[in-house]
Amino acid sequence: MHSRTYREQGYDFPIRVIQPDRAAALQGRFLEYVAAHSQHLNALAPRDQYAAFSETHVSQRWVYEIVSDSNVLDVVEEILGPDLLVWSSRWFSKLPGEKTFVSWHQDATYWGLHPPNVTTAWIALSESTRKNGCMRVIPATHLDPLLPQNDTYHPENALSRGQEIAVTVDESSAVDIVLAPGEMSLHHIGIVHGSEVNTSDKPRIGLAVRYITPDVLQDGVDRPAGMLVRGQDRVRNFELLDPPESDTDARASARQQAIVEKVRTSIMRK
Repeated sequence: MHSRTYREQGYDFPIRVIQPDRAAALQGRFLEYVAAHSQHLNALAPRDQYAAFSETHVSQRWVYEIVSDSNVLDVVEEILGPDLLVWSSRWFSKLPGEKTFVSWHQDATYWGLHPPNVTTAWIALSESTRKNGCMRVIPATHLDPLLPQNDTYHPENALSRGQEIAVTVDESSAVDIVLAPGEMSLHHIGIVHGSEVNTSDKPRIGLAVRYITPDVLQDGVDRPAGMLVRGQDRVRNFELLDPPESDTDARASARQQAIVEKVRTSIMRK
């Protein structure tokens, strides 16, 4: 069921993966994490908060438990098959009053992953609505050739280079990915997507998890890292990471920073 919709449209939602009470507790954990890093974060532009909001599944046990949740993996397996790695994860939050947005873009143009056996699970811990800046997609654009993109480095664009599609996007067919806490969406690496500013008095908090199959290769990185969360890796294209043992695992925290730099290097290449 999920695979057909995803194959034809390039996305699927809403998919219930976490019960509302657990989603509320996890939202609290995220806000605690933000508070613990607030001094550092307040000194950065939104798109420069990459290190603090990326790859936390490597260092935080509670985040690892989200990315390895069987409810999530069961659906991802319908799309990619039984052998699954987490290549990357990143928090996308828009708190009331912030001006953060995500321009129209396609992930496949700058991730350097091939073949495109990649899907992103966007897991909501809060409501995600049009008013608070939910993700929007242009259906079936994953079936067309990739579009040219420009790097803007806009200070309030949450993307690493502020990349945006360099031609006019017809928004008349855009679909709002509206999610309740504990629901997720899946979207294809080639679909055109973005999100607008939060104009509400409610936060929008979600975790984007990039799942791949072990046969994927990544351009520009000498043996990138990945975390096996289901099945087997018979190919060994990726350095396999162990899950964090706790939320205060010093070795895992240091490893997180190394992974952030690996992923950032690949994304920022020209």
